[in-house]
Amino acid sequence: MTRPRIDDAQRRARFQRRHLLESSTGASPVQIADAVVGLHATTASSVHLAAWARNHDIAASDVDAALYDERSVVKQLAMRRTLFVMSRPVLADAVGAVGSRVAASERTNMLRDLRRDDGPADPEAWLERARTAVLDLLDGTELVSGQVRKALPGLDISIMRDVGKSYGGASPMLPRVLNHLAAAGDVVRGHNRAGWTASKPGWTSMTSWLGGPLAEVTPDDGHRDLVERWLRSFGPGSEADIVWWLGSTKTAVRRALSALDVTEVDLDSGDTGYLMSDDVDPVEPVAPRALLLPGLDPTTMGWRGRDFYLDPGHVRHLFDSNGNGGQTAWWDGRIVGGWVQEGDSVRVQPLEDLPVAAVKALDARAADLADWLGDVRLSQGAFASPMMRDVRPR
Repeated sequence: MTRPRIDDAQRRARFQRRHLLESSTGASPVQIADAVVGLHATTASSVHLAAWARNHDIAASDVDAALYDERSVVKQLAMRRTLFVMSRPVLADAVGAVGSRVAASERTNMLRDLRRDDGPADPEAWLERARTAVLDLLDGTELVSGQVRKALPGLDISIMRDVGKSYGGASPMLPRVLNHLAAAGDVVRGHNRAGWTASKPGWTSMTSWLGGPLAEVTPDDGHRDLVERWLRSFGPGSEADIVWWLGSTKTAVRRALSALDVTEVDLDSGDTGYLMSDDVDPVEPVAPRALLLPGLDPTTMGWRGRDFYLDPGHVRHLFDSNGNGGQTAWWDGRIVGGWVQEGDSVRVQPLEDLPVAAVKALDARAADLADWLGDVRLSQGAFASPMMRDVRPR
């Protein structure tokens, strides 16, 4: 029996519809986060800009309310050791699937540094004391990293790293303990003490923040659920896409796929793709539409193989050396350039010849974004693409 074929045009139509990019919907922050499984949050402003791209009527305060008042979406270190904003059910799956793996990696890295000459005599005992002290301290209260260090002076040690290098120096250990505990789902980033374009989180216990314990999910169940969520939002995709997105192992992904009712499909790339078996029928095409997505947007970062929506020649302009995508401009389901904020305006920088309709639509979208930003000035942050760093005002 011939396998179904899903061509690139159909893949682009699918993710535009599934990611709420085909129209300016009235979606809530929870619906937006679930549509892409989770919103990248390493750069604080990306969460709010990604929400605006999918609902032009949403305000930054609406996103903040969901994060800090309703707590219907939560920031969590998860897939690929990356910070995401996820709804509570996805949060439980992520902690169950990859939390222990990320936490174990963080622990290994900390112990490696604690065993340096300037580290404690018994690194494992120090780490266990630090874990216990931080958990006790944050039970029912919320403190920023600096306050945690001040509250635990006996444990506030630093280790010299990368001596002789420009980026070397003393590395305080308690903030790394916080990240380790966050990966395990024991503590969580609470209220942000900075504006929405910056990040200065308070830390508290997960139980305190959620008002109860996080649902326990086994690694196998978490992987299965996350793979199904990814397939319904990003599928079809290859095994390599899923492994990359999860930051997990081929063994775990193959086990998850075997536990799901999936169908193998042929992709234009020549790879074998996967879809949920009840989701093989084609979707309606999407009318050409202009989009401006933020750096690290989940649509930009959703697959390892990106040729079906990204010209390889554009990569050097829009992605940094680690593969982190910057601010992108889209037309008809493809990345066609980038954008930059210049004072109180937003300018689109095309990387290819575009039809007149596309140029007009992208300029209109840039004007909409500039109006929405108002007096807010975005920071390029650590993940600025070459275009974001190099483009000059007109």
